[in-house]
Amino acid sequence: MDEQTQQRLETLLATGIGVLLSRLVAKRFIEDLVPEQRGIKDDVLRAALRAGTTATSVVLASVIVRRVARGR
Repeated sequence: MDEQTQQRLETLLATGIGVLLSRLVAKRFIEDLVPEQRGIKDDVLRAALRAGTTATSVVLASVIVRRVARGR
């Protein structure tokens, strides 16, 4: 598998994993408040969770693509 294909596959997997993780995490930790009712604490929590899910999804996608590429 060439480098460009690996990067595309990693991007697609990271996006899918990120969406799934975001939905799971958001339902558990974030209340859907009207923006005028949210405070700085809510914004910081939302940003931290988004950063965490993004980092996790990229790492997982990278590991999956690496294992698939190694198996070929």
